[in-house]
Amino acid sequence: MTIYSSNNAGYSSNNPDDSEKAKKGSYFGLPSLDVSVAFPQATPASIFPPCASDYYQFDDLLTPEEQALRMKVRECVEKDIAPIMTEYWEKAEFPFHVVPKLAALRIAGGTIKGYGCPGLSVTASAITTAEVSRVDASCSTFILVHSSLAMLTIALCGSEAQKQKYLPSLAQLNTIACWALTEPDYGSDASSLKTTATKVEGGWILEGQKRWIGNSTFADVLIIFARNTTTNQINGYIVKKGAPGLTATKIQNKIGLRIVQNGDIQFKKVFVPDEDRLPGVNSFQDTNKVLAVSRVMVAWQPIGISMGAYDMCHRYLKERKQFGAPLAAFQINQQKLVEMLGNIQAMTLVGWRLCKLYEKGKMTPGHASLAKAWITLKARETLALGRELLGGNGILADFLVAKAFCDLEPIYTYEGTYDINTLVTGREITGIASFKPAALNRRSRL
Repeated sequence: MTIYSSNNAGYSSNNPDDSEKAKKGSYFGLPSLDVSVAFPQATPASIFPPCASDYYQFDDLLTPEEQALRMKVRECVEKDIAPIMTEYWEKAEFPFHVVPKLAALRIAGGTIKGYGCPGLSVTASAITTAEVSRVDASCSTFILVHSSLAMLTIALCGSEAQKQKYLPSLAQLNTIACWALTEPDYGSDASSLKTTATKVEGGWILEGQKRWIGNSTFADVLIIFARNTTTNQINGYIVKKGAPGLTATKIQNKIGLRIVQNGDIQFKKVFVPDEDRLPGVNSFQDTNKVLAVSRVMVAWQPIGISMGAYDMCHRYLKERKQFGAPLAAFQINQQKLVEMLGNIQAMTLVGWRLCKLYEKGKMTPGHASLAKAWITLKARETLALGRELLGGNGILADFLVAKAFCDLEPIYTYEGTYDINTLVTGREITGIASFKPAALNRRSRL
């Protein structure tokens, strides 16, 4: 016998078949309705909305080449990524079949010149980051890890032989790379990492563990940072997929960037030949050469995410009707939409100025950290407004904003948390480092 609750909203049953049917998502064992059928009043994000967020005509600040690249990337991700992103985000799986489409854009390698890389300006590379993020932040992170971290490390810190050996294939996405700095015990305090590299005849032995490493479960090339046991300095190494003693396991149960395959990497007596040690990484400070560029790109991810959320809300409010009128007709909704739009204009202009400072050789670590911290903060505010505007559908990934809301959270944290980035800028403007508690600083001077 099945007993229904008084409001018919729930039930309990003594039928053993019922629990199995419930696991399938429906008491009757039927699949859920397609969202277009279940909610015909608004278009889901699988058909991506037109871009409506460039209110201050930022496009006019771009060169014709940058404008053309922007449209090329936009058309690709709207056509090839938007229809499948919700499915893969829900499954927390990576859509390997779209990699050739991304490769055809020729954006992997970003600012690197030669070796089959596109040699883009920092501004052009930032724009591509925003355009991919506008549709799907996970695919943007996949490219950023591969290109602005791993490939750039080889380009800036590798030998000529290493550049010629690895970069051409990576630029075409024929091989995929990851970048491993963070460890289980050391995130913000990355310079204290424990993974070790011990010199042996003909190479090095790596021992240790890395965590939160994007692309690591399928990467062909792994850029690893480890502490040289002789000098106690941080060195860099290129490790190849399948090396004996190397294991990478997927981190489960993430609530954001679910398409990105973050992993735990373990090194148990992993041998790296001398030819795969990166000669340009001889201290932790050498990682900053890479992070300076990648932090610019990361600052553009929340710009793109916010653009996509605004575009979705803009279309949704004109399609969805309540009280006999489109939601766009109500004053409070217009106010929230304008707040989102204003944030995006400010975020974009800060991001653009950051690119120009870098291109002129004037960007400092504090500039990059302030931009990353402030832009992600404003993006959080923007996404929260979008979530409110979509009402109940604001919690469905099908309408983008819920998914974007979750995807923004890890971006708010990675490449330096909001707090750490503010302290980087704070140190620059005051001349005083405040990363450690004052009591510990005093003790260390005694």
